[in-house]
Amino acid sequence: MTNKNSKLINLLLSAMFLSLGLVLPFLTGQIQQIGNMLLPMHIPVILCGLICGWQYGLTVGLILPIMRSLLFSMPVLYPSAIAMSFELGTYGLLAGLLFAIARWQCIRSLYRCLLVSMLAGRIVWGIAMLVLTGIKGDAFTIEAFLGGAILNAIPGIVLQLLLIPAVMLCLDRTHIKPFKKCRHKRNSAYE
Repeated sequence: MTNKNSKLINLLLSAMFLSLGLVLPFLTGQIQQIGNMLLPMHIPVILCGLICGWQYGLTVGLILPIMRSLLFSMPVLYPSAIAMSFELGTYGLLAGLLFAIARWQCIRSLYRCLLVSMLAGRIVWGIAMLVLTGIKGDAFTIEAFLGGAILNAIPGIVLQLLLIPAVMLCLDRTHIKPFKKCRHKRNSAYE
């Protein structure tokens, strides 16, 4: 596959992930509490970073929350969608970059990349919310951070840690997006 074809495929896949990110929140029935728990926009962004590369994951992550806010008024543009834009951009960037530069691409490495990107994304979200609510004159407390970034998000974190590796393993097994490097010649994705 030529470099030009590869870029076109990544562009098309990024558009598909952007579309999925716009549509998946409808599965939560537009109930904000369920959406906050399952985090349906996070999965396509992380997958975009892993499959297409960090540049595409970053771009889709930055665009998705703001586009969804402008199209469907959910999430609320200020401060939620703007803070989520930074958060999701961080997920796409770090998941794609860390997995691409990993010494071995396997399930263990994928989990490491996911955990680091999820932690960093939540920290970026907290900083963005702190700045945005500070500009508005509101307070963003540590309790609000812990509730929004961790406690309320546990079901979504579990879903991401189950679904994303399963998708990536299926793509590896079908040779659609094989892991590039493995520790052993047998190309064991379970290492």
